[in-house]
Amino acid sequence: MKTLQRAVGRLLFIGMPQVLMLAAILLVDGPLGSTTHAAEKVQTSPVKYARFRVGETVAYGIVEGDKIRQLEGDLFGERQLTDKVYPLASVELLVPVEPKQVLAMAVNYKSHAPGSVLPEMHETPQPFFKGLNCLIADGQKIVIPADATDVHYEAELVIVIGKQAHNVSKEQALDYVFGVTCGNDVSERVWQKADKQWWRAKGTDTFGPLGPYIVSGLDYDNLLVTLRLNGEVKQQERSSELVHSVPATVSYISKYVTLQPGDVIFTGTPGKTGAMKPGDTVEVEVEGVGTLTNKVVAESDGGK
Repeated sequence: MKTLQRAVGRLLFIGMPQVLMLAAILLVDGPLGSTTHAAEKVQTSPVKYARFRVGETVAYGIVEGDKIRQLEGDLFGERQLTDKVYPLASVELLVPVEPKQVLAMAVNYKSHAPGSVLPEMHETPQPFFKGLNCLIADGQKIVIPADATDVHYEAELVIVIGKQAHNVSKEQALDYVFGVTCGNDVSERVWQKADKQWWRAKGTDTFGPLGPYIVSGLDYDNLLVTLRLNGEVKQQERSSELVHSVPATVSYISKYVTLQPGDVIFTGTPGKTGAMKPGDTVEVEVEGVGTLTNKVVAESDGGK
């Protein structure tokens, strides 16, 4: 009885209709942490997660309106809600996951291809790697290197992997997706054309803004992706226009690269991109997820 009471209490914490969920919880066996995890998996509405710092504590939490409730345990395994609740405005939001790998898709919207005609090469998914060093959180600064001359924004829907995925089928792929977040695949176009590899064009420090939240339970292949530069809309398209859908992307990559919990995949940018300059503010908004906001600064100014 006590276990049931605690489980129902946790449903109230994450805002689910507890009456509809009660039968599902009664079917769950195992420790209390398992009950919480099962309740989230049979959720009736999206759940918003964040990784945050408060004082000396770094933790994951579930966002409930203007508050965040701390989780204990493994976000991608056994976890449970706690009674620790903080005003969202009082915590520092961090990069929402700590991936082992960061991948990204090249030319995954027809609107991003020259003349909006997809090159034959891109009929097959064309993923590439970005360095872990490039990731920054919401509110942190994109630093343009002193010798960079043409740095562009790229608004993207980003997949967050939830469990180890190796050679999974397209039909099974969504079972391995924990949720999605917002990303900006910052790109230096001169370097991208001049270098044999894109190691600095897309992997320079701060060239991978990510966040602010991870949201599970959305229709990942039908979300509006928008980029605003200094408040003006510059990119906007639905993820339904992806050449290679979320499940197709995960399935293809997993054939060759084993994906681990927390790994992220930038799914590609829509439409045309443009240059950013120091002093600009860039916002990437994904429907149902939130808005990732970063200011642009020059390395020559000390990154300030």
